[in-house]
Amino acid sequence: MAFSWIDLAVVIAYLLAITAFGSHFRKSQHTLHDYFLGGRRLPWWAITLSIVCAETSILTIISTPGIAFRSNLGFLQLIFGYLLARVVVSFLLIPRYFAGELFTAYQLIEQRFGHGLRVFTAGLFLLTRALAEGVRVFAISIVIGIIFKTGVGASLVIIGALTLFYTLEGGLTAVIWTDVIQLTVYLAGTFVALFVAIHALPGGWGEVVRAAQAAGGKFTVFNFHFDWSQPYLFWTGLVGGMFLNTASHGTDQMIVQQLLAARSRRQSQGALLASGLVVLFQFSLFLVVGVVLYAFYQHFPPSVPFSRTDEIYPAFVVTRVPTGLAGLLIAAILAAGMANLSAAFNSLASSSVVDFYKPLAHPNADDRHYLRVSRLMTLGWGCVLMVIALAAQYLQRSVLELALTVASVPYGSMLGIFLLGVLTKRATSRGALVGALLALATLGFVMAFTHIAWTWYVAIGTVVTFVVGLLVSLATSPGRPAPKRSEEGLLN
Repeated sequence: MAFSWIDLAVVIAYLLAITAFGSHFRKSQHTLHDYFLGGRRLPWWAITLSIVCAETSILTIISTPGIAFRSNLGFLQLIFGYLLARVVVSFLLIPRYFAGELFTAYQLIEQRFGHGLRVFTAGLFLLTRALAEGVRVFAISIVIGIIFKTGVGASLVIIGALTLFYTLEGGLTAVIWTDVIQLTVYLAGTFVALFVAIHALPGGWGEVVRAAQAAGGKFTVFNFHFDWSQPYLFWTGLVGGMFLNTASHGTDQMIVQQLLAARSRRQSQGALLASGLVVLFQFSLFLVVGVVLYAFYQHFPPSVPFSRTDEIYPAFVVTRVPTGLAGLLIAAILAAGMANLSAAFNSLASSSVVDFYKPLAHPNADDRHYLRVSRLMTLGWGCVLMVIALAAQYLQRSVLELALTVASVPYGSMLGIFLLGVLTKRATSRGALVGALLALATLGFVMAFTHIAWTWYVAIGTVVTFVVGLLVSLATSPGRPAPKRSEEGLLN
């Protein structure tokens, strides 16, 4: 069954509608507070759904089914670590963020360690997020390429331009409210695809169970065996997932920005904790889709073998779903990609303006100037991500695992610095910087000369940063606490 003109019309209509919806929030953007924090007028439940969209991306929809297709449900062990991380961030870091009027996570670092370390952590964020999001943008092109049979470049322009347009216009308010719609669309679409696949199978769900058991237990979740080289084991997932998600949700501006947009500290904590339940549900859903598609392709093998498991789910939608529904499901997949991409554009711009441009170049300009620069920064980062996405097409790993690996390397240094600032008064800027640099070097060695799984990278980097940072601080400044800046000094 080919992707028809009716399906194409559905996809185009959705893309235009969501772009128009997001862009109409421009009229409420008057200050940086409006553009980057939504004026702190957004309800907690909308922030909950937007957090899920920001961390989900199109990778979850196209790569997670592929993971279950080739293995089992063991990826969920990582998600249990994500749930623990949300508790840590909610009660350890969010109260600190709401102690002052902050725009970015890295202003907190300046308050504790000074401007130099703020620039270092913000720079790590910009590099990490740009690389990881570039890979995610490439994932969008996989889907667009299957539909339109176009090259990667044309695919990126189609989605990138539309997402950039409404993000430029509406700021974080547009990001969050479009995310609410996008999440509803892609979850509903996934349920439709699941129903279509099961209904087409001789024997229905019973055949899925039989095929899963015959393949060696595809519904297996827990594996308590310990092996440093395996990413999806219980302790690896629980500990590694906790460190990874604590870093991503506690130090990465893309998520922290949404937490800062809540009306109060309690609403921010509630939004983050509630998002954990939604994330657990949706990862379970996408993994089950992978198992169902495994059973489906045992009965209906593809005419051409898949070159990568990331293609399995979008190819099923395009070739096996009835006309009309296929367009809806592809629109749902693209919804996740656009939701994540818009959050990335806005957070990269916010850190660029607040952490670099405003304090270093034009500290006393008016809000109209900063808004204009913010939109230019958003446009510039959009171009950077497109270039990275073009390079990502030559990599052969699962795009989900690749993006998580890219993010995991600097996350350890970032989380270690934040924990040094929050958990001890004896840490100094010099100690934290030395610890962070040594952690990056350590992870470079680990990646080059060991087989340790990527799920351990953040834990290793965090421990090295914290321990070395504290020891260097004590050795170089014994008995003298690090100076603490006032909130007034921070805001000025």
